Amino acid sequence: TTKGPRLRAHRLVRASGRAAAGAAQPAGTMAPFARNDKTVLEIALPALVGGVLALAFTTYTFFSLKGEPTGKDVGRPLVDKYGAMIKEGAMAFLKEEYKWLSVFVVLLGGILCALFSVEDQHTKLDGVLTTFAFFLGAILSASAGWLGMMVATDGNTRTTAACAGKEVKDAQGKVTGGTGSLNDGLRVAFKAGSVMGFVVVGLGLVGCAGCFCVLAIHNGLGKTESLQILAGFGFGASSIALFARVAGGIYTKAADVGADLVGKVEAGIDEDDPHNPAVIADNVGDNVGDVAGMGADLFESYVGSIIAAATLAKRDNEIALPFWLSACGVVAAMIGTMAVSTNEKGEGWNSNLGALMWALEKGTMLAGVLFLGLAAACCHLLGGMWGAYICVLIGLACGMVIGKITEYFTSFDFAPVKSIKARGATGPATVTIQGLGVGMISCVPTIVVLVCAILGCAAIKGEYGVAIAAVGMLATLGITLATDAYGPVADNAGGLAEMDPAIPDEVRCITDSLDALGNTTAATGKGFAIGSAVLTSLSLLAAFKEQAQLDVSLLAVTDPYVLSGMLFGAMLPYMFAALTMISVGKAAAEIIMEVRDQFHNRPDLVAQDGKTTLKDCIIMASNGEPIPPHMDVIPDSNKCVAISTKSSVREMIAPGAYAILAPLFVGFLVGPRCLVGMLAGGIGSGAMVAIMMSNAGGAWDNAKKYCEKDGTKGLSKVKNADGSLAHPMKKTWYDACVVGDTVGDPFKDTSGPALNILMKLMAILSLVFAQYFESINGGKGLFKL
Repeated sequence: TTKGPRLRAHRLVRASGRAAAGAAQPAGTMAPFARNDKTVLEIALPALVGGVLALAFTTYTFFSLKGEPTGKDVGRPLVDKYGAMIKEGAMAFLKEEYKWLSVFVVLLGGILCALFSVEDQHTKLDGVLTTFAFFLGAILSASAGWLGMMVATDGNTRTTAACAGKEVKDAQGKVTGGTGSLNDGLRVAFKAGSVMGFVVVGLGLVGCAGCFCVLAIHNGLGKTESLQILAGFGFGASSIALFARVAGGIYTKAADVGADLVGKVEAGIDEDDPHNPAVIADNVGDNVGDVAGMGADLFESYVGSIIAAATLAKRDNEIALPFWLSACGVVAAMIGTMAVSTNEKGEGWNSNLGALMWALEKGTMLAGVLFLGLAAACCHLLGGMWGAYICVLIGLACGMVIGKITEYFTSFDFAPVKSIKARGATGPATVTIQGLGVGMISCVPTIVVLVCAILGCAAIKGEYGVAIAAVGMLATLGITLATDAYGPVADNAGGLAEMDPAIPDEVRCITDSLDALGNTTAATGKGFAIGSAVLTSLSLLAAFKEQAQLDVSLLAVTDPYVLSGMLFGAMLPYMFAALTMISVGKAAAEIIMEVRDQFHNRPDLVAQDGKTTLKDCIIMASNGEPIPPHMDVIPDSNKCVAISTKSSVREMIAPGAYAILAPLFVGFLVGPRCLVGMLAGGIGSGAMVAIMMSNAGGAWDNAKKYCEKDGTKGLSKVKNADGSLAHPMKKTWYDACVVGDTVGDPFKDTSGPALNILMKLMAILSLVFAQYFESINGGKGLFKL
């Protein structure tokens, strides 16, 4: 083949371009940092320092969280008991998942080593170095999920304890309240979220910048060649992220659907009633899906945006900018976390959600303003890169606007969610129809914002401008992810408060307020993740096009190879979403059958009195009757946890295999020209489906929550003296919204979020193999088309 001379010529052009840029100004006329002949340490050292700072801040926050009171410290030992069950279930899931993923990573690493060792790309150790980068990315991505999960499952009990506080008694010894407050609960839950946010940022920066340094100091590798191999780091992170997101999403929604349909609709008990066998698995799922899954997703976006921007750079200063900006974002996010607090009292679903959102938004906005100031200093030091600075500003603003758009379509303070709730009067079918309509229409403003951002950045700095905008959007990820990871911690805290019958209604109002805020931050976090995934994927696609040395004239949309690739790529998100939806349905069916079996066919589940069964307790709970301790029955929650774990790990294999094999299939058989079309089709189609599913699911969820806020749920349980329902229409209304929420569960927490990773994984995988695809029959693939 002619690959060797072509690659050498390509590298000489890139190197000579940077040398010419550096020689354009006399050395004595420019600031010290404005030189374009930077050393590797000058490029990566700020990112390494920023990563170490993030990890130090994580350690401090972790020990601060561990110092907070637990349930036992405030006289609520039952909270610690249920919290320990949730943590045990979460760790069991991660161990099972990582056991299978370790086999996959080792096998894939071996294949990479063999492929890249067959023919020297740059040095004789290319195979070893690529495999090293792949393993490092996979290990750090998995570590971020593990550490975030451990802290989140510690934070839930402490959040409940902070909301409850120590009991306050009057002179007669009667309990009159507690010392806890909404601000105490918010502070503790946000601490747990901050650990997740900053461990992702810290590991991402230390890993990415450190790996780049290790590669660049190797003999025979320059900066450009090191960045090509560094794509393996992103591939490792993407591989773990995909399986973590898919398996976590299947787990959480299988348990959630089973708990809701049998518990709420059939049995008429509350969402987190401890007599529901699936309630522990449901709370475990909140962590494995929205903490470990989201953390791995954004870890991948974070490092992917840095790699894409650096790969597209034409000179050393442009390579350095994404590393420097990420370091600035760490400092800004750390300061922003200190501004998070609230003076709200906590009135449950009647709380002022706007005021609660401000508690978190002021921290995010402060971080954004500080970051823009630090980014301006970076651009000035690097020789006046003001075009790139405007792109960074556009990226940061784009992320904030998308978050607000998502909030409008998913918060019960606004018309879209209220319209879904109103359709509950005519049954679940109209709730489902309205929710789908809301999800589809929500694509319009989100896509308009993304398109404007992409066009603006491309006009200013071309493909590099789009890539650096993605870096700007993700620079303050530490606090952005903290507000998102806060959600499942608050949700778990509310569940624990409901499981302990001794906790008074006042405390549940506080946890309900935190939960309401968490629902909104979770929805806006998903919107942010989609926006960042689109920009990152586009940047990786541009980097792939450059690495494969494709002639732009051959990439016309009317070209049959490009068009066929686009059609194939546009199909992939639908197939991927279908597989994950079907998997949730299968796993949920197993949970439903198990819960029904425990409710009706388990005579071994009896109380201490030897007579009261689990079914008797369910009847008493649905009627609002207190259950004496000697008559209480504990369900077999471990069975549901085991079913969810086994099902989710089994069902994650097929979607993950398709995501990895599709670009390899097209690239090797048809060539990189068709693959460009496939990636473009996948990004366009995937963005639409992800936005629609995430927003529709969030709107259905909050329509059900709105039923709790406006009293529909309460009225649905009121009975006449003869035991008949006093408001049967309210019961029908509420049940219809619960069914809508159940339909939306896999939309917003399984299929929709996983599409972000599908887009990025296909793009980063293509980038890793770009030169291989180009070398096969001159870029025409094995079919020689």
